[in-house]
Amino acid sequence: MSASYPHPIIAREGWPFLAATLVVAVASGWLIGWWSAPIWLAVLFVLQFFRDPPRQAPGDAHTVVSPADGRIVAVERARDPYLERNAIKISVFMNVFNVHSNRSPVDGRVQKRWYHPGRFINAAFDKASLENERNALWLRTTRGADVTCVQVAGLIARRILCYVNEGDSLARGQRFGFIRFGSRVDIYVPENADLVAALGDKVYATRTVIATLPHHA
Repeated sequence: MSASYPHPIIAREGWPFLAATLVVAVASGWLIGWWSAPIWLAVLFVLQFFRDPPRQAPGDAHTVVSPADGRIVAVERARDPYLERNAIKISVFMNVFNVHSNRSPVDGRVQKRWYHPGRFINAAFDKASLENERNALWLRTTRGADVTCVQVAGLIARRILCYVNEGDSLARGQRFGFIRFGSRVDIYVPENADLVAALGDKVYATRTVIATLPHHA
C-alpha cells in the first residue's frame, strides 16, 4: 500500500470507527432524544482522535522532523538496539488527544523493517521502548546518515499500522503509519547530530524540527 494518498483530513484508519459511532448516535437520538448526548460526545472524540491535518515540512535534507505529535519524554545518549550503535534517542509520547498519524522524520530509503510483538505497558515509561509491541524502520537518508524510527504501542494502543516496506523511499513528513489510542515513537539519530528538541517540549509531526544531521555521514 502506498504511503502517500490524497489527504482526507480525517485519517482513513478512523472511517469505520466514525461511521459506527455516528450510526449509533443517530439511532439513539431518534429513539431516546437528548439522552443520546453522551454518544454524540463519543462521536466528537472519535472525530478529534482521527484528525489528520496536512502539513509542510521545514528545512532540508539534513533536517530531522518529529514523526509524531506529542511531548518529548526522553532525550538521551543510548544504544540503538536495531543498528547496534551508539546514538541519541529522542522519544515522543502521544496521548489520546494528539494526532496519531506517523510521518517520516527524514528524506530517506527504508533499509530494513522489524516488527516485535510485546506487552502494552504505559508508553510514557522508558521500558516500553524494549518491552511493548513495536515496529521499527531503519532509514538511510539521501546524504548517507542512518536514522531509526520506532512505533511503540501503549497501554491502550493495540494496533500499530505501518504501510511501508524495505526498499520504499520516504520524504520528510510523508505519512507512513498510524498507532491507535495512545502510544510512543522513538527516534535514534547519529551521535554527532545537533539536537534542537529538549525534554518536555511539545512537538508536532512534520512541523517541528527535532535535530539536524551532520553534513558528513
